[in-house]
Amino acid sequence: MEAPHSPAPAASLTIDVNSPEQMGELGRRLAKLLRPGDLVMLTGELGAGKTTLTRGLGEGLGVRGAVTSPTFVIARVHPPLGDGPALVHVDAYRLGGGLDEMEDLDLDVSLPDSVVVVEWGDGKVEELSDDRLHLLIHRAAGDTADERREVALRGIGARWEGVDLSVLSA
Repeated sequence: MEAPHSPAPAASLTIDVNSPEQMGELGRRLAKLLRPGDLVMLTGELGAGKTTLTRGLGEGLGVRGAVTSPTFVIARVHPPLGDGPALVHVDAYRLGGGLDEMEDLDLDVSLPDSVVVVEWGDGKVEELSDDRLHLLIHRAAGDTADERREVALRGIGARWEGVDLSVLSA
C-alpha cells in the first residue's frame, strides 16, 4: 500500500490485466512513457506480476539481458542495446533499513541516467526523488484462475503532471 505521507497523484489510472502476457504488454507500453531519471515503484503481493511487468519494461526499453527477479542479488543493471536508458531493477523485499540500506546500492548515482524500478520499495525509496510512478498490483477479487490483476498507476510529482496515462490502456 502507498505510504500515508505520499502526496496526491499528478496522474492516475487503473487498468485490468487478464493474463501474464497482458502484464508484459503493459510493461512494454509503459516503457514508451519512461525516460532517464524515472523512478518506478512496484507494490503487490508475491506472485502479483511485478517481475513480469518489469520484463516487459525491459523489452520495451531495449535493454540487454534477461530481466529476472533480483531477489537474491538485490539489484541488477540491464544496459541499453541502443540509445535508450539502462534499466536498474531492484528488489527491496529483504531490505529493512529504509533509505540507509538503499543508499548502499548507489541508486541516486544511477537514477539520472537510468530507469530505476524498485519492487517492494514502499517506505524505502521515496526520498530518492520527488517524482515517481507508483504501481499497485492487486489480484482481482473472485478470480478463481488467479490470473486477473488490477493495476493502479499513480504518477507523483511535477514529472507526471499532464502525462496521459490513458495511453497505457489501449
